[in-house]
Amino acid sequence: MSGAAGPVADATGNWVDTIAPAWSRPYLRLARLDRPIGSWLLLLPCWWSSALATVAAHEAVPSVAHLALFFVGAFAMRGAGCTWNDIVDRDLDRSVERTRSRPIPSGQMSVAQAAVFLVLQALLGLAVLISFNPFTIVLGIASLAIVAVYPFMKRITYWPQIVLGLAFSWGALMGWAAHFGRLDAPAVLLYAGSIAWVIGYDTIYAHQDRDDDALIGIKSTALLFGDRTKGMLGVFYGFAVLLIGAAGFAAGAGPVFALFLIGFAGHLAWQIVRLDIADPDLCLALFKSDRDAGLILFAGLLLDAAWRTLF
Repeated sequence: MSGAAGPVADATGNWVDTIAPAWSRPYLRLARLDRPIGSWLLLLPCWWSSALATVAAHEAVPSVAHLALFFVGAFAMRGAGCTWNDIVDRDLDRSVERTRSRPIPSGQMSVAQAAVFLVLQALLGLAVLISFNPFTIVLGIASLAIVAVYPFMKRITYWPQIVLGLAFSWGALMGWAAHFGRLDAPAVLLYAGSIAWVIGYDTIYAHQDRDDDALIGIKSTALLFGDRTKGMLGVFYGFAVLLIGAAGFAAGAGPVFALFLIGFAGHLAWQIVRLDIADPDLCLALFKSDRDAGLILFAGLLLDAAWRTLF
């Protein structure tokens, strides 16, 4: 196996390709550390949930320790999830232009090496998880079933984005559980809203591979929606804003949160207006911009919590 093999097709010019030791690059690429946007999108619902719990508890700031643990855990478990996905999809990835340069299909590492790396990342995630209360530990373990089945969904349904939403939104439950040791309606509403958000942004992402997916029989909402994508994004992003807004107000958030929720909604509307499903580069750029949308919402929850304790 050649550790110095070339970069993944849609991830050139990053720190992995330029300064990481050659032997480490296939592992870093497998964990998507050359493309951290997915880790951010996994992390943000965790941070939303922590901030939402802070609002509900009438506290000024969320637990810094929890935010830090979620940061490490999100990067570890996103890497583990991508590794599992690449092991399962290694034959399909060889047939898709954007993914054939990934470490396993391109021959940069073996399946056995990837499996060992998967275990190491999962152990790091476990080390983070056991730092929380027992309820949160059990809740975190429960998410593994969704992660395990996700790579197979694109083979059997045009809605694999729903399963991705279930997995990537799990953090919307975790932050609340870490704070209170239970789940309540605001956390469930936040989870539902985050699922709708994920379905929207991953539909945009899936349009990059639409033609290849159609040729090899892989299903996605991008293929299902086709030219109706903008309208369907309006539906899912609309549900995301309504449900996340309901979560915030159910937790006791006020006008500061409302103002940033409008900013979040505006960002999602901008994505829909800008979208051209025939432009893969634009699809990728809009998908990446969802980190900014998520940070806007997180800032709103943080500032609302601080504002309510001061006034």
